[in-house]
Amino acid sequence: GSEMCIRDRLLAIFPGIALHELWSLMSVAEKALLIISLFVVLASLTGMLAVSLAGLNERRREVAILRSVGASHWHIMGLLVTETVFLTLAGILLGLMLLYSGIWLAQPIIEKNYGLFIPITAPNIRELGMVSMLLATSFIVGLVPAYRAYKNSLADGMSIRS
Repeated sequence: GSEMCIRDRLLAIFPGIALHELWSLMSVAEKALLIISLFVVLASLTGMLAVSLAGLNERRREVAILRSVGASHWHIMGLLVTETVFLTLAGILLGLMLLYSGIWLAQPIIEKNYGLFIPITAPNIRELGMVSMLLATSFIVGLVPAYRAYKNSLADGMSIRS
């Protein structure tokens, strides 16, 4: 009742309080979206790991050919890890291109309808840190199939073929 009217009057007098409440609400939404993004990244990396491990059986012959022409275990492991990191880097670049083109397309619409201008800015230090963590994690994920290929090549080299 009367408490709400007084509060509304005070908020009309002090727009800073209303803006503070709005920004604190936006902070909660930003954290929720960050958590959702984290789960999407984890699902993507898990999917990449599963596909890489599933594809190893099809690549056994390729690995055997590389070993027969003198490729070391480290070289083969490096190829598999590099593939995972490049796929992640391509995903990051594609995501950034889609983000910036989406902002570029939405800028005039949002400004016209809501009076908000959303600037296109380069990624900040925090975002670059997240991208670096993603690349480091993809490197670690790439080590799993690389190690598996190493073990398979050892087993294939020791097996007697008839």
